[in-house]
Amino acid sequence: MERLPMKFQQTVRSVHGANGARWLDGFDSLIQHCEQRWNLTIREAYPLSYNYVAPADGADGREYVLKLRVPEDPESMREFDALRLYEGRGAVRLADAEPERGILLLERCSPGRTLLSVEDDAEATRIAGALIRKLRTPAPAGSRFPTTRDWALGLQKLRARFDGGTGPLPERLVGAAESGYEQLHATISSPLQLLHGDLHHENILSAEREPWLAIDPKGVIGEPAFEPVQYLINRLPDEPEAATRLIAERARLFARELELDAQRILAWTFCHSVLSAWWCIEDGVSDAESSIRIAEGLETLLTRH
Repeated sequence: MERLPMKFQQTVRSVHGANGARWLDGFDSLIQHCEQRWNLTIREAYPLSYNYVAPADGADGREYVLKLRVPEDPESMREFDALRLYEGRGAVRLADAEPERGILLLERCSPGRTLLSVEDDAEATRIAGALIRKLRTPAPAGSRFPTTRDWALGLQKLRARFDGGTGPLPERLVGAAESGYEQLHATISSPLQLLHGDLHHENILSAEREPWLAIDPKGVIGEPAFEPVQYLINRLPDEPEAATRLIAERARLFARELELDAQRILAWTFCHSVLSAWWCIEDGVSDAESSIRIAEGLETLLTRH
């Protein structure tokens, strides 16, 4: 267990409970299994958050990334399914996997810089928009991916947790997000797609096969205007008004690049910011305040139009 930082272990236990504890207990055996099955030399892990991710070298000289996650986590199978459907188009290739054990062996991006390395925000946004175009995939029939409507039901869990109330989240924002989700889902006019669902700067890496590749897809079915939302709310200025202005500018650029409605992108972003605040509370591992501030800024912006 020496290779696992204590904070990472605490996160795994907090999010996955008894399943996470069992996974941690068997972690050394899991590593040995991966080393033997694929003849890997596993290097020092990348900074860890929710999953174990480390560079690994194959005996044949190929470079991989080994990703391990608690197998009972449904996102494990969804990431596997999404990468299979992308087939390396705009995303890292899946070299091999044991998804039922939470094991993914992935293509390694080299040089592997994140999109944060592009200092000009407009240029970075255009790169992300072009990548979204490459990732566009029709929604597969009979898949196990959740939909954006399924995600929106998370706010019902918030209500249940606080006996019909909204706990630390402003009632006004939660109510607006609930009605916003209903309106957005009722007015979808474009074909549904398989969306990455978590496409932000740190999940876009520089590579050789293509200039930029996406990693870590969550896999969610929704309309194209939803895909930019996670990018819009990532890496923002601390000053609330400046953050809101940057979100609006990014939405404008995405709308132009992807031929979408900027206001609809912003409406999805507002609703998702409120949902993200609840997820922070639900997981108990991060602060919801930043998501609340983003939602408040977007609420003001949207009421002007």
